[in-house]
Amino acid sequence: MINEKIKAYILEHEEELIATRRKLHSEPELSWEEENTTVFICEQLEALGIPYRRTEPTGVIAEIKGGKPGKTVALRGDMDALSVQELNQDLSYKSNFDGKMHACGHDAHTSMLLFAAKALHQVKDEIPGTVRLLFQPAEEIAEGAKAMVKQGAMDGVDNVFGIHIWSQTPMKKIVCNPGPAFAAADIFKVEFKGRGGHGAIPQDTIDAAVVASSFVMNVQTVVSRTVDPLDSAVLTIGKMEVGTRFNVIAENAVIEGTVRTFNKDTRDHVERELEHYANTVASLYGATAKVTYTRGTNAVINDTNSARLSHEVISESFGPRVLHDQQPTMGGEDFSFFLDEVPGCFALVGCGNPEKDTEWAHHHGRFNIDEDALITGAELYAQYAWVYLNS
Repeated sequence: MINEKIKAYILEHEEELIATRRKLHSEPELSWEEENTTVFICEQLEALGIPYRRTEPTGVIAEIKGGKPGKTVALRGDMDALSVQELNQDLSYKSNFDGKMHACGHDAHTSMLLFAAKALHQVKDEIPGTVRLLFQPAEEIAEGAKAMVKQGAMDGVDNVFGIHIWSQTPMKKIVCNPGPAFAAADIFKVEFKGRGGHGAIPQDTIDAAVVASSFVMNVQTVVSRTVDPLDSAVLTIGKMEVGTRFNVIAENAVIEGTVRTFNKDTRDHVERELEHYANTVASLYGATAKVTYTRGTNAVINDTNSARLSHEVISESFGPRVLHDQQPTMGGEDFSFFLDEVPGCFALVGCGNPEKDTEWAHHHGRFNIDEDALITGAELYAQYAWVYLNS
């Protein structure tokens, strides 16, 4: 079922794959700023003779057309970095830019997809169909996938496959379970308005700090007392701004946070209850509330048939023991917007290895990967496309 030429090509080019990942790691670019990364990918594709087009303002869509007619499968690799200061001082390839870092593994995703493309290009005459390559920008702000869909990324595609390198999954393990994989990730802002005044004359004021504090201390009951315990929901307050001076009672308070859910009905319910709760708390103190609720990524729900196909690929390529069962994460992923268009699945390739200090959480300044995972990810990309098109 798998293609041995693909496996051999990636194994033979492991050093080059690692060098590419290290280059990208040292040159991180933030969301919608991935100009140099885009140019680098285009140069690599040109050298191979793989046709491509740039998306706006950054990103690349390329295609490997097989020698036989067939379906079209899309492979996605994101490429943006984060506003994180790298703390890995002993790395020869650490970030060259203060405050910017590939702290989530997108440098690995880009590199793995690029070498999967090279391997597939070697056998293109044998491919029944088309492999579309999506080098996606701006995943970290949940805008890149939407933009690529609008620019035709899913036009004519029958199936889509993506990978995330994952430090919380053991090295040499791969997760791709049917059903929920990543949660829907929403953002909310609550603006409370009271009546400010002198800190020594509280009777003439409506203290926004008290209103906001009451909201923060009690809003978790939206989840703990109104959501079915068998459903999953997380409500987190991440930011609170209130007050201007030690002896001034605050007139305004602003709270920001995130909601994570898997179920659409639960998502709708939490949004409604959050607004109701904010208005009720504000009314209790004589204040007012304005709630802004922004829906971010949708939940990543792996198509059952696609996930089962990935299991067949994983078992034959790497052995059945590599398959790993792991609970879904409440993290968000804009790969969901591709899955809204066509069936597909999203796999986690483990890179956590305590011996190499690669178990740090994603988005941490010490994040790093066990680079032995790169050939696994590159081959998984390529073999999934090969097997899907030959199915």
